[in-house]
Amino acid sequence: MSDYQVVNPATGEVEQEFPTATDAEVQEAVERAHTAYASWRTTTQDERAAILLRVADLYEERADELARIIAREMGKPLKEGKGEIALVASIYRYYATEGPGLLADTPLSPKMGGDAVVRKEPVGPLLGIMPWNFPYYQVARFAAPNLMVGNTIILKHAPQCPESALAIEQLFADAGLPSGAYVNVFATNDQSTDVIADPRVVGVSVTGSERAGSAVAEVAGRHLKKVVLELGGSDAFILLDTEDLGAAVKAAVRGRMGNAGQACNGAKRMIVVDDLYDDFVTAFTGAMAGLTPGDPLEDGVDFGPLSSEQAVVNLVEQIDDAVAKGATVLTGGKRVDRTGAFMEATVLADVTPDMRAFSEELFGPAAVVYRVADAEAAIALANDSSFGLGGVVYSADTAQAQEVADRLDTGMVWINTAQGSAADLPFGGTKRSGVGRELGPYGIDEFVNKKLIYTPAAR
Repeated sequence: MSDYQVVNPATGEVEQEFPTATDAEVQEAVERAHTAYASWRTTTQDERAAILLRVADLYEERADELARIIAREMGKPLKEGKGEIALVASIYRYYATEGPGLLADTPLSPKMGGDAVVRKEPVGPLLGIMPWNFPYYQVARFAAPNLMVGNTIILKHAPQCPESALAIEQLFADAGLPSGAYVNVFATNDQSTDVIADPRVVGVSVTGSERAGSAVAEVAGRHLKKVVLELGGSDAFILLDTEDLGAAVKAAVRGRMGNAGQACNGAKRMIVVDDLYDDFVTAFTGAMAGLTPGDPLEDGVDFGPLSSEQAVVNLVEQIDDAVAKGATVLTGGKRVDRTGAFMEATVLADVTPDMRAFSEELFGPAAVVYRVADAEAAIALANDSSFGLGGVVYSADTAQAQEVADRLDTGMVWINTAQGSAADLPFGGTKRSGVGRELGPYGIDEFVNKKLIYTPAAR
């Protein structure tokens, strides 16, 4: 049985299998990327940009087909899938249009005289190890800036996303990307370790779990390879005060339930000041209880199944652990009694530090609500986490919101709006949420050689 399968989480059926790469095929993938780099790095920025613009067009032209693929692979409703694809297209367009400026020489003014510039140059073939929860978007965050730089890509996608992985590779080929500049490979974890160690590969980017990031970073460090790690999160949604409680509740639900709660930067911990807590929890719990999962291939679905049977098992175990230790289930808490990996939208209260739900990431449609006395207590609770990806601060007092944002130990903070993502805004975290940045002007700087070129003053 191959590791790479399409197992429809709405039905539990294995719809298609793809052979895992042999060692020889993995080596061939590395060699193709290595060979292509020699010529791809010499293409002009205009040539690269033209291909990325065509990639963006093809994503939009094929949106229906691509959305249906991931609905079957990991359960994303069609509307959300098309939204992901629209974001992906914007990422390729951003780096195509802004890339030349972002890669322009940076002049320096050396005190010893003369002229100096820092020139951004490509570094070589890169390995990307990508997850299943945003099959197109995660790849775009990594591939778009690095192809614009002139690096080449070897891509190991999640084993449950083989069809989307092949669709991405085909899309690049159809856009005119030279053979070998982007290579998909259905590798095992052990084979990926060998790729990282290969001297032809200069860096690796991982989006995934803490465990995966730690394992990759260990191998990369041993071989002196640069890494970018985008890992888990347990983002806080802090509600201090508001002139529109309904809007805040709507944002909290949206932040928690996007992709059936399977987003690293989803709002997982609702931290609410005492005088708003009861009203917020009543409204939030009611809104969550009103959501029902459905077939991701049908229109009007509130949210789809979790990505797999194991994902349901993991989430139920976390919830059961909390309940056994005294937590209160305000709504949901169980898997749905139907075929497929469906889970009820869940709200937990009275969660304490001895429970797994306090410290672990809840990767699914489950939120935890906390009552706090004031902003100081909200900051302390929000920072009491090993994660530091993002967070949300709601307050009618924008100065207070900014002050709280400054004190959160996270890579991103969103004020008076649900978390999101945009091509021109950097994405990344601190602590166990990873290292490095993707998207925006910082995303193109991770895998470049910032070469100093100095010319002394004429004598």
